Amino acid sequence: MPDHGDHPEARAGFKAMIDGTQEDWMKIAAQFGPFASRGGKRVLDHLCLLDGDYGGFPVDRLTHSLQTATRAFKDGRDDEYVVCALLHDIGDSLGAYNHPDIAAAILKPFVSEQNHWMVEKHGIFQGYYFFHYLGMDRNMRDSLRDHRYFQYTAEFCDKYDQAAFDPNYESMPLEAFEPMVMKLFEAPKNSLYSAALDE
Repeated sequence: MPDHGDHPEARAGFKAMIDGTQEDWMKIAAQFGPFASRGGKRVLDHLCLLDGDYGGFPVDRLTHSLQTATRAFKDGRDDEYVVCALLHDIGDSLGAYNHPDIAAAILKPFVSEQNHWMVEKHGIFQGYYFFHYLGMDRNMRDSLRDHRYFQYTAEFCDKYDQAAFDPNYESMPLEAFEPMVMKLFEAPKNSLYSAALDE
């Protein structure tokens, strides 16, 4: 069983960071790698919180996520894209008013700039399909029309996201996506803390 720093000798001794020592930070750094390596599992566990949460939609939020990812996978998208499709709404349970930002923040260290932007902006693009029913501007996404990833994100919403509410669609099970998620979260492409993994 991994050591989570439960033993006093495995913990730093400071009460405020300003008092930390090299020894303290070596103890913390030694546990960072194993903790970070379990990030994919924690993300999958959190995604499961969407199970049974319908919010009025025809399918629950986990089913929508699986359906979006399955559609992307069957369309031949690469693993990184498929994981983004799977996790694009993972922020629903924590950020009712900004769920795309949460998903994008989780994915940012591990994905391309293009896929990060797609996840971060998918909410405003998805609005094209329903904002007008809520007294909002369905063309709000047009404010981003000159961005180089506009069409890429519009395509994601059109082909995979907005189409993934079919109660009769047979999605792949979450287990089918687990290897992709675990691999993606093994090592960041861009993170302030990457150096700690190289020690």
